[in-house]
Amino acid sequence: MKKILLLLANGFEAYEASVFTDVLGWNQIEGDGSTAVISVGLHPQLQATWNFTVTPEMQFKDIDLNKFDALAIPGGFEEANFYQDAFSKEFQEIIQHFNTHKKPIASICVASLALAHSGILANRKATTYNHPTSKRLAQLATYGVRVSTNRIVVDENVITSSNPGTAMEVVFMFLEMLTSKTNAEKVKDVMGY
Repeated sequence: MKKILLLLANGFEAYEASVFTDVLGWNQIEGDGSTAVISVGLHPQLQATWNFTVTPEMQFKDIDLNKFDALAIPGGFEEANFYQDAFSKEFQEIIQHFNTHKKPIASICVASLALAHSGILANRKATTYNHPTSKRLAQLATYGVRVSTNRIVVDENVITSSNPGTAMEVVFMFLEMLTSKTNAEKVKDVMGY
């Protein structure tokens, strides 16, 4: 069984988190059964972007990173204080651990900024939220990232994406990394994609 750490910051977008729980959950029942998602936060309760409270299954202080096989991070909103957690020392340590061990890391939208802040994207290709009104691509470049305007970018073990609309594509790519193309296609089919 592959254990996926779903790392949640205050101010995360619920939709971006739910795609990981849904697709990887469908894999447990309709796919090869090899994935389990465990939600982790820095606090006993987290406030999602659109104002509801979520209780993560575990807190950072209670986990052993060596027992996890992959990392998933949804993005969030600055106005909801997403970057306070996402740029914290604890978040950075988690990200660096998974990258050091070359374990799969999937991020959606601005979660790539947390990856960049940790230093793991320096001299690597990545993307982030890139609507014409946003300055997030310029912010990503300040970390020494080779910025791409592609919707989704895969660089070795890391997936980054450009907006919430990429979420389902990201998680199916992540499932393929964790299992196989055949299995990911099967789950995609039974989910109606």
